[in-house]
Amino acid sequence: MAELKMPELNSIIVAGNLTKDPVFRQTSNSTPVVNFHVAANRRYKDSSNQWQEDVCYVGVVAWNKLADSCRDRLKKGSAVLIDGELQSRTFKTDDGKNRTIVEIKAKRIQFLNKFSKAATNGAEDVIVESDEADYEDNSFDKFLTDEESDLMKGSKA
Repeated sequence: MAELKMPELNSIIVAGNLTKDPVFRQTSNSTPVVNFHVAANRRYKDSSNQWQEDVCYVGVVAWNKLADSCRDRLKKGSAVLIDGELQSRTFKTDDGKNRTIVEIKAKRIQFLNKFSKAATNGAEDVIVESDEADYEDNSFDKFLTDEESDLMKGSKA
């Protein structure tokens, strides 16, 4: 019997909202890194045909330029779509016990909130969150049909 080779696949896509403001820091060699958690909601109908909601909280880490973008554009409640891979890491707690966590190492992050471009010294790449009408729409909703949009909102069976 031939040996079966398992595919080497580690990929995850999660959409959710930040549960707290991101924590930005730099490593000892000045590499930017940001950590945050997202709440990913799942809507489903239970056995009595009633809509229910389940929430999964997921930790995320982003490095380098992606970390800088997150620092500048994210805050508690921000909506994001994260494409990355799962990674685990083990560390010692203050009481000497080993603890292992699994988190997403982000490769790409789509910022789903609407942002307006700030006019600060001609720097057009500076982005701030705004409720004003002059905005750049970073949402994937604009690509959905009306039916798909209704399904995403859970308003149709």
